[in-house]
Amino acid sequence: MNVRLLARNVLMVLAGVAGLVMKRWLAVYLGDLAYSYLGNLAVSFAVYFWVSIAAPARLNRVMIAAMALAVVEVFEFTDGFRIMTNVYDPFDYLANALGVGLAYFIDVISTHIIKTNSGSP
Repeated sequence: MNVRLLARNVLMVLAGVAGLVMKRWLAVYLGDLAYSYLGNLAVSFAVYFWVSIAAPARLNRVMIAAMALAVVEVFEFTDGFRIMTNVYDPFDYLANALGVGLAYFIDVISTHIIKTNSGSP
């Protein structure tokens, strides 16, 4: 993996974690919707980039997105893998999908920018 892409992936994981940590603070400004679903969106976003770091190079973005979505949806379905307590809300599944979708979109756009700026094909 390209060093710039790896650095971008690590920064995106950290951005997702920051979104999760700042959920309560952001909810003050964004309301109950943010409090309820921002954590799912942020974690799903981070998981996408974490999977892209851990995945073999032969996997494409769609496969990475499917794996990330599977991880977060199984987490939701199993009540936090029976390790963490999770409050069931069917809209969490949608928030997870939106987080992975946002990560996919940012992956496509930022990869194009990184490759254009570094002169890679």
